[in-house]
Amino acid sequence: MRGRQGPGAAVVVVGAGLAGLRVATALRERGFGGRITLVGDEPHLPYDRPTLSKDLLTGRRTEAQNALPLPPDLDARWLLGRSAVGLDRAAHRVALDDGSVLDYDGLVVASGASAVPWPGPGTPPAGGTHLLRGLRDARGLLRSLEHGGPLLVVGGGFLGGEVASAARALGVAVTHVYRARLPLERAAGPVVGGFVARAGAAAGVDARPGTSVAGFLGGRVLEGAVLSDGTRVAAGAAVLALGARADTAWLDGSGLRSAPDGSRALVVDHRRRPLADDGTPADGIVAVGDAAASPHPYSGDGAPAHLALGHWSEAVDHADTAAATLLGQDAAAGTAVPSFWSDQFGLRLRSVGLPRLADRAEVHDHDPARGRLEVSYHRGGRLVGALTANRTSRLAAYRDRLREEWSGPDRELLHACRAPGCV
Repeated sequence: MRGRQGPGAAVVVVGAGLAGLRVATALRERGFGGRITLVGDEPHLPYDRPTLSKDLLTGRRTEAQNALPLPPDLDARWLLGRSAVGLDRAAHRVALDDGSVLDYDGLVVASGASAVPWPGPGTPPAGGTHLLRGLRDARGLLRSLEHGGPLLVVGGGFLGGEVASAARALGVAVTHVYRARLPLERAAGPVVGGFVARAGAAAGVDARPGTSVAGFLGGRVLEGAVLSDGTRVAAGAAVLALGARADTAWLDGSGLRSAPDGSRALVVDHRRRPLADDGTPADGIVAVGDAAASPHPYSGDGAPAHLALGHWSEAVDHADTAAATLLGQDAAAGTAVPSFWSDQFGLRLRSVGLPRLADRAEVHDHDPARGRLEVSYHRGGRLVGALTANRTSRLAAYRDRLREEWSGPDRELLHACRAPGCV
């Protein structure tokens, strides 16, 4: 990090969510005594995002309960409702949307991700159509659900299933449209997809697999949609759960490399340093959370070298490493195993590792009547992940196996940085 680490030094954290807060906290815990400024594009202090599509929609948790606790000794300046719009790496300066600039000795890129907007065809009516990424989105969706629906959910990933589940718990009729044969098929495979589809059907969801939205009905307010098979469905509200992309447009032109998977996340090394276009790590900058695409141990057998996971655990597991890197300190040894959870239709889905990389799945428990499932995922004969439904206790052993394997001889792949200047 440029300059001193005492009172005269300044760290700018772009992103006032979980990832940014965790890095700021880790900086203080590691003895940083300079200025910390957190920039957030929402007017809210940090809050828990995963619960927006679960407990907050159903009323099991209030907004106050959803707020993240702030360390009393954080001593940070908060610039909320402000966005970063540019980065001058040579001058160590971040430009904000109000025309002001922030000079930094260290920069934390924790700007998160945004929901993928509707790609077409047509334009959905503004009234009743929702994305779901932030607290404001959740408030708007909840108001629509309070009017009784019916609700159209577009997208068969985890978010779409969670929203459909929450709506049914509120008694709202749900039509669920997705292109795949089964929900979650791409993320977790057909066994998990079929398991969740049965639970959704039992909860009363009208699933329309293998279809997409060909057009929307209504003027300024949504009335329904025409599907690709020619059928029409009524809808007083719709949620477009089409995925997320990293909020890194403000870094365009800065010479930092984005992952080639379309996620727009920054490619980082094992010390959380973004790589420049020439492959060297950027000085004085770290990236965490949804804004970072991390290296993983299976990059040598045809899998992508870096993955943008978008998991809550990514924001937590790498915060201390990022803080240590900025301060020129050593981070604690250890290998973070990604984890993820989702609650849908009475199923507590819990996952560890990287199931999406698997070329084979093994089913160890499959009991739809009791809502129990256990699946392990393998690539090239090696364990890469596991997922359970209502069998959370089974995951500890998988996590330990993954941590042991990823910390073994193949750890070199996890920490690979083969460009000049990588250490």
